[in-house]
Amino acid sequence: MDQFRALQQLGAGDFQHLNGSLESHLKGTASLLASWGRGELLQTAGLFHAAYGTAGFDEKMVSLEQRQEIAQVIGREEEALVYLYCSCDRDYFFPQFAQRAEIEFKGRFRGSCFKLESETTRLFCELTVANELELVYSSNDFKLQHGAELWALFQSMDRFLSDEARKAYKSALASFG
Repeated sequence: MDQFRALQQLGAGDFQHLNGSLESHLKGTASLLASWGRGELLQTAGLFHAAYGTAGFDEKMVSLEQRQEIAQVIGREEEALVYLYCSCDRDYFFPQFAQRAEIEFKGRFRGSCFKLESETTRLFCELTVANELELVYSSNDFKLQHGAELWALFQSMDRFLSDEARKAYKSALASFG
């Protein structure tokens, strides 16, 4: 089954997002990752990154009970990254990048804490930058309101980012640097 159709059947197009539909935002995030040369794993995670809701967007396309269904559509590894992204307690997780060498993840669904492997941290950070930059590119108001905060966050994540993601955020948010 085509992943875009699966996304529509889950109702993604029915959700409103910052500048239109959630589906449009998800496709834009996946497109950014593709333009940076990221692989299928990250592009697919970008397309589904809000499937279970996020700390910043609480609407859920699907319930957590549908994880197996999602894994069958997009793959187990992709679904695991989507789940990780959706479950992130951002208020706990994000400040650590500026404060600690080892990053501890805290899930908002179960409250569990654990250390992220370096590669998983890289994937998570790359997805975060793509998600937020898609919003920056779509809304000057969003950029003005959140640009300084995003610049600081991305700077703290810098060691985990690809050259492409680094160039993209520095270009998009240069006025906040």
